[in-house]
Amino acid sequence: MSLIVRDIEAGELEFVLALNNAAGPGIVPISAERMRHLYEIARYFRVALHEGQLAGFLIGLSPEADYDSPNFLWFRQHHADFLYIDRIVVDSRFRRHGIGRVFYADVLSFAEVRYPLLCCEVFIEPRDDVSLVFFGTNGFNEVGQQVLPNGRRVSLMVKEMKAYPYVKATYAPDTAPAGLLAEDRLSRRVA
Repeated sequence: MSLIVRDIEAGELEFVLALNNAAGPGIVPISAERMRHLYEIARYFRVALHEGQLAGFLIGLSPEADYDSPNFLWFRQHHADFLYIDRIVVDSRFRRHGIGRVFYADVLSFAEVRYPLLCCEVFIEPRDDVSLVFFGTNGFNEVGQQVLPNGRRVSLMVKEMKAYPYVKATYAPDTAPAGLLAEDRLSRRVA
């Protein structure tokens, strides 16, 4: 089995949009314009290729992102620095291949050297038991709840990045120039 996780390419946005909008009740459908906006602002936007076929994606945003999601705004109001998992989608044809766990490991290794917290939300009305179990068993804790404009209730969850304080103090003290620890897909595009 061949599985590759890498940064998204602009030509893959149409496929990612279709995958997002076909994902079912756990993922909110969005427009092409909103997907393009996410592409422009996401610090982490990676795709998984299984045997060469695009099998899923994960989008992560940092606090400075120009984004109006009520859940993202809640985290920005309550936490100064974090990486927010906006959405993770795995094509139904590729479920049960461990792609979600591979994404989780990848976003965790990305976040733990850059952000003190990894944040997400999970629907609890109606209940998304698969996501609740996944995030709950991977160290996320509920820090709040809110009801969205569509009437759905979400659990707002946070995982503390245990390595972050050590990495920041050792490899990126305030006096050090920004380096590899700060680099991400947006900084590489600007450079």
